[in-house]
This record gives sequence, C-alpha cells and structure tokens, in this order.
Amino acid sequence: MYHQDLYHRLATELSGNHKNAMLLWVLDPAGRDATILNQALNGDITDLRTATEVICSRTPSQLQIMKQTYRARFGCYLEHDITERTYGDHQKILLAYLGVPRNEGPEVDPSAVTNDARELYRAGEKRVGTDERAFIRIFTESSRAHLVSIANAYQHMYARSLEKTLKSETTGNFQFGLLTILRCADTPAKYFAKVLHKAMKGLGTSNAALIRVAVTRTEVDMKYIKAEYHNKYKGSLAEAIHSETSGNYRTFLLSLVGRDR
Repeated sequence: MYHQDLYHRLATELSGNHKNAMLLWVLDPAGRDATILNQALNGDITDLRTATEVICSRTPSQLQIMKQTYRARFGCYLEHDITERTYGDHQKILLAYLGVPRNEGPEVDPSAVTNDARELYRAGEKRVGTDERAFIRIFTESSRAHLVSIANAYQHMYARSLEKTLKSETTGNFQFGLLTILRCADTPAKYFAKVLHKAMKGLGTSNAALIRVAVTRTEVDMKYIKAEYHNKYKGSLAEAIHSETSGNYRTFLLSLVGRDR
C-alpha cells in the first residue's frame, strides 16, 4: 500500500529498547530466534549464554524451522557459526542438540529410563572425572518426557538430584546447556520466570534478556510464566516490569506480557 518496508520504517522511527523489542516482535517466531542467535554469535560482543539458552530451550520442531530461517535470513548455516564461536563439550552439545531428532510425545520406556539414569551415574558421580560423552548423548537424544523420567529415576535410585550432579560434575557453558535442557524438559515456564527475575533484580536491568523472553514467549507460555513468577517470587511480573522500565518501552512490554487484571 505504501511502497515501504515496514521493518525499516520502524527502525527509522523508533529508538533504544523500544526499537529493539519492536523490531524483534514484527518477525515470525523462527525469525525472532534466528535473529537473537545471529546477534549473539556475530554481534559486537559474542554472547554464548544467550545462544545456548535459545537453542537448549526450544523443541525439535522449533529448532528445525529456526535453522532453515537462519540460513535463509543470514546466508549461512547456524551450525557453521556455532562451530566458529564455540569449542569443546559446549560445542558438541549444541551441535548434537540441533542435529539429533527427538520425539516430542509423552511416551516413556521405563527400562530405558532406568538404564540411562544408571549410565549417567556411572559417567559422573561413580567415577573419577566425568564421561561427558554419556551426558551429551543422553541429553541430546532424549525426549523431554524421557529426560524428566530419568531425573526422577536418578533421584529415586541415588538419593541425589540430577541437577546437583550436573553442577558438581560439569562447568561453564557446557553445564549451562545441560541445566537449560533439563529445566526446560521439566517446566519451561519456571525456567523463564527465573530468567526474567534475574534480568530485573539488583541494580540495573538486563533489557536484552527482558526483551528476549517477553517477545519470544508471549505466544508460547506467558500465562504460565506469570503464574510461576508469582508463585516463586511472591509478586506480579507485570508490576516488576512496570517498575523497571519506562515510556513507550514499558507500554509495549506490558502489552505483550499482559497487565494483571
């Protein structure tokens, strides 16, 4: 109608955090994830935590569309950029999580669950050092339902949480990837409520994290994130955002998240 590209028009009309949030919002869901990843991997400052969060918190079907969008939008394969920016076990788990097909259904094989829980114990707590290959294989090949069952079986069999084992047996971005996969297998909304709380607590606000979660989860599970936030932090997510932001940026985020009735 107007012979102009809306995206570029918005980029010239807006500024600051409001602009960043709006430009992410006008993309489709896979485009948002692809853009966040491209900025995290190829921006002025490499942000491997953000790249790891986005990859390890998405479902297999979301990852497939996101990889295609990344290639179409930025002219290269996501796996190539990950290989260029990461190394070691962190690189291995990201590439495997992107590449291995996983079931998205609720079906679980109890005997396989027990075997995997036992293998994780042997690969970690039972031995000196850690067999990272076992952790990578099980965490990248298991469905979310299977992984939750493994965590429950691990607790029952060894009287210790799988999360505590990850914290004692692994480090750095590799550990962060494993923890993200495990927490999002169980309750993604609880995971993102924690990300939002961290973004707003203390002095200053991590607007990048606030925008990332608000924009990418609004159409997915924001209702549940708000409930988890309220349960854990005894306050309203909308009120927290209201107190940490201002102006059109505040108005826009609250329109996404939804004000409390």
